[in-house]
Amino acid sequence: MATIHPFRALRPPVERVAEVASPPYDVVNTEEARELAKGNPLSFFHVSRPEIDLAEGTDLYSDQVYQKAAENFEKLIRECPLENEATPSIYLYRLVMGEHQQLGVVACSSVDEYDADIIRKHEKTRPDKEDDRTRHMVTLKAQTGPVFLTFRATDEIDGLMAEASMHKPLYDFTAPDGIRHTVWHAGDAIRFVSAFRSVPLLYIADGHHRAASASRARALLKSQNPTHSGDEEYNYFLTVTFPDTQLQILPYNRVVRDLNGLSPEEFLERVPAVFEVQDQGSPSPVKPGEWSMYLGGKWYGLALKSGDVVPNDPVAALDVSVLQDKLLEPILGIKDIRTDKRIDFVGGIRGPAELEKLVDTGKGAVAFSLYATSIADLLRVSDAGGVMPPKSTWFEPKLRDGILIHQI
Repeated sequence: MATIHPFRALRPPVERVAEVASPPYDVVNTEEARELAKGNPLSFFHVSRPEIDLAEGTDLYSDQVYQKAAENFEKLIRECPLENEATPSIYLYRLVMGEHQQLGVVACSSVDEYDADIIRKHEKTRPDKEDDRTRHMVTLKAQTGPVFLTFRATDEIDGLMAEASMHKPLYDFTAPDGIRHTVWHAGDAIRFVSAFRSVPLLYIADGHHRAASASRARALLKSQNPTHSGDEEYNYFLTVTFPDTQLQILPYNRVVRDLNGLSPEEFLERVPAVFEVQDQGSPSPVKPGEWSMYLGGKWYGLALKSGDVVPNDPVAALDVSVLQDKLLEPILGIKDIRTDKRIDFVGGIRGPAELEKLVDTGKGAVAFSLYATSIADLLRVSDAGGVMPPKSTWFEPKLRDGILIHQI
C-alpha cells in the first residue's frame, strides 16, 4: 500500500512566490533558462540551473556549477526569504490551463516503496542525468522540484481534495505562460495519510530522473550516517500525486531530418507497403492507430493496413512503437531513437504547425503527428514492468519548481 509523508516545506512568502517559481529544470536548456531568469534574482532557475550565472560554455557537471547552486540556494533562503513550515504538512496543488484543470496532493513518498516498485516506472533513466540530480540534491540537502505521480482515483481521496480546496489558498498566481497555480494547506494531514493506505500502487508520470536520484541520494546519505534509523527526511522524496482521471497527456511528435537516401517520391512509394495512405490527411490523427505525416508541404493520413493485428505486448502496441517498428526503422533507418541524431521530438503543446515549420524550413524532411498516448496505456505498461519508448508522453500543464521544497 502507498505511503505519503507530511513534511515541513521550505517555501517563499505569498507576495514573492510568482517571482520564485520556475518551470522544471529539464524542460529548458541553459540559454532558455538564462533568458527566463533575466532581471529576476529570485527566479528558481538560479538554483536549478545555476550555470546561467557562470560563464557561457561552463561544463554543466563541473564542481563550480554545484557550488554555485548551493550559493544561490543560500542566498535565496536569506534574501527572499524562504521560510520553513511550522509543522509537517500536506498540501494540494491545482493547475489550470485553459479549460483543463487537475488537482493533486503534495507530500513526500517513500524511497523504500520506489525501490520495491510500489511506485512504478515506465522509463529508463540516463546515468549522466541521475548523477547530476543526485549531486544537486546532496549538495543542497534538498529536493527542489517534485516528482509527478498518478494513481487510480478513489472517491475518498477525491472527496478529501474537494473539501480541502474549498478553503482560502496559500498561493494563487498565474505564471507568464498563462498557467494558473493554486496551492492549499490540506488541513488534517492524517486523513490524507490514512486514505492513501488504501491505494495499492503509485505510478511515475513524469520525473523518473528525480525519483532515481532521490534513491541514490538516500543510499549515499545513509552510508554516511552511522545512526541511520529510517526516519530521516532523506528516506522520502517530494511528489505531487494526481488522480489518473484528471491527467492530460499530449502527443510527442517526431521529425526526421532526412529520408535515408531516398527521394520524396521513392519514400512515398515505400510507405504503402506498411500503412494505408490517405492522400489528403488531417494535421492531427483523430484516434489511436492513426498517424499524420507531413512531407513536401502536404499532410498524409496513415493507418494500419487491413488485417494487421495490434500486438498483445503493451509496449509494442503503442502508436509510437508501431510507427517506429513499421516505418522509422525499416524505411528511414532510425534504429535507436535514444541516440540517433537524425530524429527530433516536438511536444504536442506546439501543435502540428511547428512540424510544418520545421519541414518547410528544411530542418526536417518528414514529420509525424501522433495521437496522444493514454493514461491507461501508461498504467498498463507500468504494471507489466515494461519500458515505454523515449518521448512517448508529454504531460501538460507542467508543475513549477521552488514553490514547496523538501529539505533532506
